[in-house]
Amino acid sequence: MVSRKEVSMPESFMRYVNAVAENNLEDALRKNTRRFRKMLKNIPKKKINYAYAEGKWTLKELLQHIVDAERVFVFRALHFARKDTVPLPGFDENVWAITAKAPKRSWGDLVDEFTALRVSTELFFQSFDEDQLLATGTANNNPMSVVGLGFVCAGHVAHHMNIIKERYLNEYPAKKAVKKKGSKKNQGLGFSS
Repeated sequence: MVSRKEVSMPESFMRYVNAVAENNLEDALRKNTRRFRKMLKNIPKKKINYAYAEGKWTLKELLQHIVDAERVFVFRALHFARKDTVPLPGFDENVWAITAKAPKRSWGDLVDEFTALRVSTELFFQSFDEDQLLATGTANNNPMSVVGLGFVCAGHVAHHMNIIKERYLNEYPAKKAVKKKGSKKNQGLGFSS
């Protein structure tokens, strides 16, 4: 069994790998899928077209981004697992978000697309043997492994789940500063250091 310890990814992608608690890729994808689908079912309709700040993506656009990115990660994994040595390009997620036209799509269609894609992703990574999972290649001028891309699929979703909770659903509001007796320093501040 290839574990998370054998992941080869550039440092910029390790935040996604580290967002996954499981050491087994199959478990990581399965549990991540279950958690994200549960979250998607519980998002209030009034939040679907909500952006937490000017210039930020709406939840629809964010879900479209998750789908697009997973397709890229899976294609990279396929390319490397099949021992294709041609380096792959990067992609500009902001240009893709603008041109995807997610606001014109229905929420249900986006959720269904993610669900179908993730089922495919899980079956895809289950099909690989150890040699294929340990295969490496280059994308966006960075070396990465097939197994690493599998963990990135789960970790990228986990990363965005935290963003959804914090910034879209406000489940983790900022802690208020504690006012010390006789101190004016923390009066009126809505944050802690």
